[in-house]
Amino acid sequence: MSFSRSKPFKIAVMVLRIVLGAIFMYAAYAKLAESWRLFAAGIASYEVLPMWTVEILARTLPWLELLIGVLLIVGRWRRVSTLATSGLLLVFFGLMVRAYIKGMTIDCGCFGPGEAISWKTLLRDGSMLAGSLVVTVAAFLNRPPSTSPQRRREEKVPAETV
Repeated sequence: MSFSRSKPFKIAVMVLRIVLGAIFMYAAYAKLAESWRLFAAGIASYEVLPMWTVEILARTLPWLELLIGVLLIVGRWRRVSTLATSGLLLVFFGLMVRAYIKGMTIDCGCFGPGEAISWKTLLRDGSMLAGSLVVTVAAFLNRPPSTSPQRRREEKVPAETV
């Protein structure tokens, strides 16, 4: 039996997916509860994007995080939602590591303002990224049975006996 198909692994992946969904929903809520301008200032502090992009991101990213969180919790579009989660966390983590290495004293912006980048935030976000990668790999490994006409025909035809 494949490890990716074992019941404990499937349960662990489901729990991890729901936890990540809840984290994304909380992060979205924390950003939406404040003015988008405050979040924009946090994004701008990373010094990687032009201001017009910062404004667009500050207005839309929390809504995207909310959507991804809901999809993760509900379990719909697993491949898309887990891939989006891993992609976002990879970008966030990469930017945080860059800022930390450069010695920038800025807020991470993960859950609203007021949380400076430190080894603790890097550990937390790195753990979330690792968990997200596990959930993403599991989403791509555990394919549902095919319902294609070709597959149905193959299942109805008995194997040749010698």
